[in-house]
Amino acid sequence: MGDSIHTTAGAKMVYLIRRSEQTSRDELVAHWYGNHMRGVIQSQREAEAAGKPHARKYVVTLFQNERGQVGSRQTWDGMAQLWRDEPLPKPPADRIWRPRDSFQERVEPYVPWATTEHVVIDGSHRLPAEPLTLNDPFPTTGSGFYQVTFLVTAKPNLDWSDFYRTWLEDHAPNVRKVMSEIGGFRYVISHSMNPGSEPYAGMAELCFTDPSGWRKYGETITPDAFTPMVDTESSVWFGSDTRMIGIP
Repeated sequence: MGDSIHTTAGAKMVYLIRRSEQTSRDELVAHWYGNHMRGVIQSQREAEAAGKPHARKYVVTLFQNERGQVGSRQTWDGMAQLWRDEPLPKPPADRIWRPRDSFQERVEPYVPWATTEHVVIDGSHRLPAEPLTLNDPFPTTGSGFYQVTFLVTAKPNLDWSDFYRTWLEDHAPNVRKVMSEIGGFRYVISHSMNPGSEPYAGMAELCFTDPSGWRKYGETITPDAFTPMVDTESSVWFGSDTRMIGIP
């Protein structure tokens, strides 16, 4: 593993998804995979064919095992990530939510979250996107891993430049060292492009072969200069073992 951090060009658009109270998790996943993802894939293909801005990659992560602000329902059920050349603007605050498919009828309104992705440990070869052969190639699914996703909130009145610099220059090397020691294979940080207007300052994704890697991580990691900058009461994290891939 090299020591450099690769910053992905463009914007990684994140959509945090929470199902409505009347919708079961299984129902959410069924409509997300069976209805919504197909529509997103088609719309991006059409945009690309027309020479318009489009997503060059599209992946959904399903959340489970929440830690943090746990209520009667999970804070979030999952997230969609779309990598684009330019960030998408947020819709006007007074825009009326109008569902366009069965999935959107069953989730709470969501908006795009523009982030800049920093790849500390790539490991993408350990998360293959194998197209289907008996159905349309995509969307497809992927498993055989354990991912922990941190949604990070900063303490108030911090300087954002100092916050993000400390994250990359102090915390990231600390995490990378631990991941190398315990066999973790992927570590990606996403920083909010407009932190003052987002619910989270950023996100970290760590991948292990199985949950035992996460346990080893917790036993090994030590505090660093970034630790006192994080509002742990408002931050949340989730475990995951399944991805849905729309555009590899």
